[in-house]
Amino acid sequence: MSSYEEGNDSKLMRKVKENPFVPLGLAGFVGIVGHQLYKMKNRGDTKLSVHLIHMRVAAQGFVVGAMTVGVLYSMYNEYIRHPKEEQNTGKHN
Repeated sequence: MSSYEEGNDSKLMRKVKENPFVPLGLAGFVGIVGHQLYKMKNRGDTKLSVHLIHMRVAAQGFVVGAMTVGVLYSMYNEYIRHPKEEQNTGKHN
């Protein structure tokens, strides 16, 4: 493996560690779409357009939920778990 490819791998892993809910959201999206496509052949009397709308809403809901949890996790890490020390602005008491 060249040094360029190793750099890309470490950059990808760093991004996954910084934002662990992005791959989770993508995996959930792919899983929901795959499941709904599999269910499509047994949809019964449901119109194709209605089935596709339900699939889109479920997949988007999962991604939005993962993004929300990711933002909350990041806020927790930044403000509660590892708060930055407030810096003095030059004012003396």
